[in-house]
Amino acid sequence: MTVLTISLLVAMAVMATSFTSISPHAYQSYRPIQLSSTSTDDNILSQVTKDSEISPLSPASAFGEPIPPKISTFNKLAIAFVKSNVFDAFFDATSKSNERAEVLTRSYARFYALETIARMPYFSYLSVLHLYETLGLWRRADYMKVHFAESWNEMHHLLIMEELGGNERFIDRFVAQHSAFFYYWFVVGCYMSNPTLAYNLNQAVEEHACETYEHFLRDFETELKSKDAPKIAIEYYKNGNMFLFDEMHTCADGTGYGDTPIVLNDDGIPRRRPKMDTLYDAFAAIRDDEAEHAKTMAYLQRQDSDISTCDVEY
Repeated sequence: MTVLTISLLVAMAVMATSFTSISPHAYQSYRPIQLSSTSTDDNILSQVTKDSEISPLSPASAFGEPIPPKISTFNKLAIAFVKSNVFDAFFDATSKSNERAEVLTRSYARFYALETIARMPYFSYLSVLHLYETLGLWRRADYMKVHFAESWNEMHHLLIMEELGGNERFIDRFVAQHSAFFYYWFVVGCYMSNPTLAYNLNQAVEEHACETYEHFLRDFETELKSKDAPKIAIEYYKNGNMFLFDEMHTCADGTGYGDTPIVLNDDGIPRRRPKMDTLYDAFAAIRDDEAEHAKTMAYLQRQDSDISTCDVEY
């Protein structure tokens, strides 16, 4: 309990320091929310449009600033180092043998830990954006919507790993949950200091996750194609309500990742609808999700980015 209390106090101090060190550029961008009087003719569904009329385009332009290329390079190297020398080393060391079945089982645990941590940036973004809205500093509901959709997507990745038994060992849960706790507060500090930095860091995380799943699919293709898709995956990607899954997709560029089927909805909008028959299909869909997250993170770093014009369509 003492360690947890000290950790919380340190995290709060980082938050306070980050909040007071926001650049002068950011203060110039802040504008208190001003709600104008509305008539009965106003469309109550146009709140996002009204928000965009009185607020800067994005967090990157509202209270952020561009980062130099060397910082972006450092982020990629740091993520690769932590992934290879901490997480991969831990799960390799805790494997009972080098047999393929054991390696596959420990891969589920590895992905459980990574997906537990992967949700944290979106929680952090939402926390800070809610704080700024509460203080009357900045509000754009569409950014909170897309970040919630991303966190919802990552949660289902986590549920899939749990269904596969990735969270069976206490030590795996301990490492994943405690790492996630500290990572959450770290990203809160980054986002309050410079959202562009936080988005760039998460872009590196998502790109590395995409590559990791790609290698996994290639290495265990035969085993994965011999197993049925998890029930959670079928419910999320195929049988459930697809609203939040669609809202996760941003920055339509006419391209996709992998060979995911694209269908047209009733409005003629192309939507990604993953095939979901085998465990291989489930991991392929997760890989494609990570690529989508990376694309969104890259777009949100731009000073001219605006999620309302880069609509959540594929």
